[in-house]
Amino acid sequence: MKPQALTNETFDAAISNNSGQPVLVDFWAEWCGPCRMLAPILDQLAGEQEGSATIAKVDIDAHPELAARFGIRAIPTLIVFKDGKPVNTITGVKSKAFLEAALAA
Repeated sequence: MKPQALTNETFDAAISNNSGQPVLVDFWAEWCGPCRMLAPILDQLAGEQEGSATIAKVDIDAHPELAARFGIRAIPTLIVFKDGKPVNTITGVKSKAFLEAALAA
């Protein structure tokens, strides 16, 4: 399973309609080398966390409004949302174990 691609139109519904499950959103861009390094980890997490968390991505080049809304200044930046609210912001490439712990917190 791949991370869900979010757009300006689908973002708010995706982070708030999750029955209390956390949503990890990766703010990324195609030209970003570290973002490409993180992608396989997020793909793996998306499959393993299915049913207990949602893994999603926002392409900041296609949706700069979302990047501005959350003050994204460096990528990759990942934000964990719970009940539609940001609870944790992570910048840079992190290990799968680190991201699993962030989802569980």
